[in-house]
Order: sequence, then structure tokens, then C-alpha cells
Amino acid sequence: MDPKEFFKFAKENNAAQLDMKFCDMFGTWQHCTYPLDTLDEGVFEDGFGFDGSSIRAWQAINESDMIAIPDPNSARMDPFFAIPTVSVIADIYDPITKQPYNKDPRGVAKRGIEYLKQTGIADSCFIGPEPEFFIFDDIRFATNQRGAMYEIDSSEAAWNTGKPELAGNLGHKVGYKAGYFPVAPNDSLVDIRGEMVQLMRELGIVVEAHHHEVGTAGQCEIDMKFTDLETMSDQFLWYKYVVKNVAKKHGKTVTFMPKPVFEDNGSGMHTHISFWKDGDTLMAGDGYAGMSEMALHGIGGIIKHGRALVALSNPTANSFHRLVPGFEAPVTLAMSQRNRSASCRIPMYSTSPKAKRVEFRTPDPSACGYLSFTALMMAMIDGIQNKIDPGEPLDRDIYDMTPEELAETNVAPTSLGEALEALEADHDFLTAGDVFSQDMLDSFIEYKRAEEIDALRLRPHPYEFDLYYNV
Repeated sequence: MDPKEFFKFAKENNAAQLDMKFCDMFGTWQHCTYPLDTLDEGVFEDGFGFDGSSIRAWQAINESDMIAIPDPNSARMDPFFAIPTVSVIADIYDPITKQPYNKDPRGVAKRGIEYLKQTGIADSCFIGPEPEFFIFDDIRFATNQRGAMYEIDSSEAAWNTGKPELAGNLGHKVGYKAGYFPVAPNDSLVDIRGEMVQLMRELGIVVEAHHHEVGTAGQCEIDMKFTDLETMSDQFLWYKYVVKNVAKKHGKTVTFMPKPVFEDNGSGMHTHISFWKDGDTLMAGDGYAGMSEMALHGIGGIIKHGRALVALSNPTANSFHRLVPGFEAPVTLAMSQRNRSASCRIPMYSTSPKAKRVEFRTPDPSACGYLSFTALMMAMIDGIQNKIDPGEPLDRDIYDMTPEELAETNVAPTSLGEALEALEADHDFLTAGDVFSQDMLDSFIEYKRAEEIDALRLRPHPYEFDLYYNV
């Protein structure tokens, strides 16, 4: 869609407003809305000015002016505005140099794809994420000098079997770790998910399936069909936007926090990745699990850089409450076919060569898709370029291994601070081809340390009162 076609599209849909959206460094959409009749095709060249110093970890106050140039090809009718509104995703530019802004995550994804093509390895990178989320009926949280608390609730939650309910407690609750694939009435969210799926489809997103997930308290999953990296990164933001707004319409609330429920499964975002060239897969071959030598080297790159990748694929302090042994989140950086306790799984559902891919199971949905997906691709590129050996496959149950055996394996970081240290020590594979800028990585690390790690370190945790109040 070019600018002329954009305005034709807007007119055909009776749009009265344009909503310009862009993504900050941490995966959150920002937006500003404009009356359409004040705009012309020049907006797709000149863009919209905005204050970059008001966006987290972007510009200093003395360099605040930035330009957001909308991409006409991203145009969709926004399903949540009362007034018909066409939504476009913008790319961020420096108004002085007219160059793409190096901290714009969408720009990182675009540079990553161009770099992949320049290497000659492949011309396409396909991504298929599986984001999980919780749908709650109620959430309350607070923190100040006087105290701290949070409390969640869900009509499905196992802890509510004894709760008096207005219409009577019918007992259709989801047990702890018992939420995988139950039918209604235990799965009380099927129609809400169906509405989410329908809106996604109207936005052009191909959805493969939706279902209840393992956790109690309304854990769900909606799976999108794989597509190219940039498109999927855009779609992931639409995905979150749709899921949250449909839930709100039904008087419920959604969180993509990796670990909101104690002693039950957290929410992951298993990410499938494959390289293609001239319309053919590069992943199939006669190696381990039917993979090509190139694909195995790509897996070697993921394993080698896995600890640094986690800083971008699991970028919150809360992420590491999920990344613990004994749950479904794999912490062992190893390769395996079928084994879900390894970080790099080679799915064996299909014998078709075109279905060959690697599934990186460590990520969670708090990640910025543009950064997490691109970093994963860059690790594979580095593995292929340097012919990195992925090591022996780990086809046994990792959770049954002895401490001595586990000590010999490569494991994911155990905290956000540890992950950021890994990223500081190992990021040359990301800055190759100027895909990620050093400035962006430094800003990301600095913000995470100051606004999350230090902020948490300064506050006593409520459980500490259980442990230490009477010492």
C-alpha cells in the first residue's frame, strides 16, 4: 500500500482519524491520533514530530525532537475506536540527520533482515511465537513506604473452590498445573478467546489455534501462524493490543507478566525460527533430527549466545521467577528433539522438510518482539558463519539429572542482573552489520539496572516479613 492507496483505503472504510503507533525499546506501543482531513500524502514523507525525551531511555531533554514516519503498508482499521480510525505503525527518524533512529526497535528488525540478506545465508527469516497470558477477574497491587501488596483473582482459580459466589459456586475450577486443554465449563474463557481470534483475523493475522494453558487462574494461549520476522514483530504488538482490549470489554484483565501466580506455571513465548532462501527451507537435511548442517550450526549459535539472548528474550526481573527448574520453562541451554526441558527443541510433529525449524523455548511475552526475534536470528547467523558446534543432544529428561550432571551443562542466567552482565560480555554478534547499536544496548542495560534491579533492591519484599520479622 502506497500513500495514495492508504487514503483510498481510509475513505472506503469511512475513517475519520489516523492513529499513529510506534514501539519503545521495551515493547510498549505509544500512540497519537490525528483528524484525517488535516493530512495529505506528504505525511508519509515528513512524518509527525514528537518529544523523544518523554519515551523511556530515548532522548535527552536537549535533543528531544524526533520524527515518526508512518508506514502506509501497515494500515489497519483499529477495532477499538468508537470513531472509525485507521491505524498505522511508524518508523522513528532523527529530524536533523534524517537517518533511522538507532533505538527504534522496528528499525533494528529491518536492519537485521537486510543484514541476513547481505550475508548471503538466507533471504527470509520466519518466526512463529507462542505467547501465553493470564486472564484475571481482578487485580490489585500497591507499593509505598507504608507497605506493599498484590492480590489476583479468577473465577477459574483452584483457590476458589470454597468461595461463596453470588450465583452459587458450581465447582468448575482449574486445578494447579491442570489447565492444559480442558473443555467447558472448566475452560470458561473459550468464547472470549474466540472473539480475540476473530478480531486478529480481521486484522490480517493468521491464527492457527487457541486453547487454555497449564496454569490455573485463566492461563491461555493463542498461536499465530509463522511469518517473516518484521511482520511477526508488528503482529505481536497487535496481538497484545487485541487480547488486552477484548478482555477489558468483558470486564476482565490480561497480563503478559511471565510469573504472576505463585507455585504454578508461568507464561512463556516459545519462539520457532527458520531460515529460507529462494522459497526453499534451509533447515532440512540428513543431520540430527533431520536438520541440515547449516541449521545445526545456527542452533550452535543460539546455545553459545543463549545467556546474552536471555537479556532480550526474558527482559524483566519477574522473568526469572519463571526460569527455574521443575516447571515448563527450560533453563538448560542445550539441543534436543522432542524434549521440552531443553532450550532448543526440534519439533517432530511433521515429516515435511518445510516444517523443519528450531524452537527456542526460553523466551517469555514480556519481551519486545522486534528485539527478541532479531537477536535470535543474529545468534543463528553467527553460528552459521562460524560453524559453531551445538554439542551433543540432550535427549533425556533434564529434570532427572543429578546436580553433578547439571553442573556440566550450560544454563540460563538466574537473574536479570546476571543476564545483563552476559549481554555486556557477549554482544558482538548483535552489533554485526550495525543491526543493534552500542548506544541502544548501553541504554537498555542502564535503564534495566536503574529502574528495575535497583528499584527492587531498595524495597523490602512482603515475604521477608514472614521470614525475618521476629528475628
